[in-house]
Amino acid sequence: MATRFRGYLPVVVDVETGGFDWNRHALLEIAVLPIDLDDQGRYVPGEGASAHVVPAPGTDIDPKSLQVTGIDLDHPFRFAKQERDALEHVFTTVRAAVKKHGCQRAILVGHNAHFDLNFVNAAVARSGHKRNPFHPFSVFDTVTLAGLAYGQTVLARAVQAAGLEWNSDDAHSAVYDTERTAQLFCTIANTCGRFATPAT
Repeated sequence: MATRFRGYLPVVVDVETGGFDWNRHALLEIAVLPIDLDDQGRYVPGEGASAHVVPAPGTDIDPKSLQVTGIDLDHPFRFAKQERDALEHVFTTVRAAVKKHGCQRAILVGHNAHFDLNFVNAAVARSGHKRNPFHPFSVFDTVTLAGLAYGQTVLARAVQAAGLEWNSDDAHSAVYDTERTAQLFCTIANTCGRFATPAT
C-alpha cells in the first residue's frame, strides 16, 4: 500500500454534525475506516472505529441537522465521548493502520471529503489534539470519483450505480455512510488506475 499513493494510506471518514459551519457547529459523530488490501492486492475496507461526540463547549447545533441525522443527544445508550477523547479513539485506529502498511500518514477519503476534513481539522484545533494522522488539506473525494465512473454524485445513487446495496433507513449514520463510502471507493479503485485488480 505504501507504494500506491505516495506513502499515504486512504482512510474513509464520515462525520455527523450540528450544521454546515465547521467553525461554529458541533461535531456529533465520527467514523473512520482504513482501506486494506486482500490476498490478490485488491482494495477492501479494513477495520474501523467510531465514536459519538459530546458537543464541544461553545459550538452550536441546528435542530434541523438533528432531524436529518436522527441523533438523540440525550439517548441513554449514546455513550458519547468528549471531543478530544473521541478524536484519540479513532486516530489510534488510523495510526495503527498507517504503521501496518508502512505509510507516512493517512489521507482522508470521503463523500464531499473537504466537509469531513474541515470538521476534523476544526475539532483538532479546538481540542488541542497534537497527533492528527491526516494530511491537512489533501483528500480523495468519492463525489469526483463516482461522477467520473458512474455519472452519479449523490452517495446513495453512486453506491447503487456501483452495484452495491443502499438502505435509506440506515443513512446519515457515520458508521453506515463510512462503510458504504469505503465500498464505493474500493469498487472504483479496483476497476481503474495503475493498481486496478478487479475481481474475476
